[in-house]
Amino acid sequence: MTDTAHTPPARTPTPHYVNDAPWDPYVSEKLTAEQEKYYMAGQWKLMWWRFRRHRPAVVSALFLAFIYFTTIISEWVAPYDLQTRNIKYIFAPPQGVHLFHDGKFVGPFVYELMITRDMDTLQRVYKPDTTKPQPLRFFCSGDKYEFWNLVNGSFHFVCPAEGGTFFLAGTDRLGRDMFSRIVYAARISLTIGLIGIALSFTLALILGGLAGYYGGWVDLVVQRLTEILKSFPHLPLWLALSAALPVTWSPLLIYFGITLILALLDWPSLGRAVRGKLLSLREEDYAAAALMMGATPARIIGRHLLPGFMSHLIASATLSIPSMILAETALSFLGLGLRPPITSWGVLLNEATDINVVAVNWWLMLPVAPVILVILAYQFLGDGMRDAADPYA
Repeated sequence: MTDTAHTPPARTPTPHYVNDAPWDPYVSEKLTAEQEKYYMAGQWKLMWWRFRRHRPAVVSALFLAFIYFTTIISEWVAPYDLQTRNIKYIFAPPQGVHLFHDGKFVGPFVYELMITRDMDTLQRVYKPDTTKPQPLRFFCSGDKYEFWNLVNGSFHFVCPAEGGTFFLAGTDRLGRDMFSRIVYAARISLTIGLIGIALSFTLALILGGLAGYYGGWVDLVVQRLTEILKSFPHLPLWLALSAALPVTWSPLLIYFGITLILALLDWPSLGRAVRGKLLSLREEDYAAAALMMGATPARIIGRHLLPGFMSHLIASATLSIPSMILAETALSFLGLGLRPPITSWGVLLNEATDINVVAVNWWLMLPVAPVILVILAYQFLGDGMRDAADPYA
């Protein structure tokens, strides 16, 4: 009799799956090449790859690039010159652009404005005459201007019909086209942010770098200076410094004066970030090795220390540009910033301080729209750059 008590149970074989597809050696080589490309990429290339995955930041970057490009060719984009007055059409409302007239495709056109007067309020009343379409002209010759005050020209991307009007955003109290003035104002409002952040960025790198590298009394002086500047409320300080600018200065000097004020008051936050980073990086082995090899402090800071966190500084600077644009807009809106004949978005909004503007001539508030769009675009761009600069993202 066979003893089955100690007989081991039958084992079920473990299923083994084998890919019966033909082996392609180029696939593994391709994966290896992609991995090598990733691991051998530099810091800026990795930042670019991470930035491309942030869709709102990419869209915002394209939008800002388009807006800044239009500031270069403002004379071509605007249908009218900056100071062109249409005295017959004072406070005219925006004209809508149409494509079809009486069921037929005509192309982009506007209807002629009919002017009547309200005998109760004695105000002008504008109504479109739907029987008189005025086709728009493209790539045409219109108002004469001086391109960047250098070359005379009259080319425009779009012009009103001969003897007609084209007020896409209405007109102001002098009959000037608001859309054209918004386009020209973008050149001032956007460049003041770039120039201001360039000055602020330079001050932060110099003063923060010296404080972080040398320490001691240099750090003490810089830190006390930043604390004094940050202890003042920004808006009253802006107002006081702007009011101190001489009224006899030319508009160009006022422009640079406002830019310098904004830069001097914006650098402390970025300077502290630079100082904190350098305090930790100056003790690293590569910094000590550069010092022992005879490198000057300027070379150690500029060549070895700052590039290690330059991506974070650029992201921080990008987030600081909107604050400068808002500061200039606020000062000009309050009448203490830029003054005519210089035209900025704040100067345009200064003309909309009357309650009648909101109640009747609402289109004078349209300059606030590009301000909001640009600020939001910069915020999304700054978020994308900050995420791209994060090595743990």
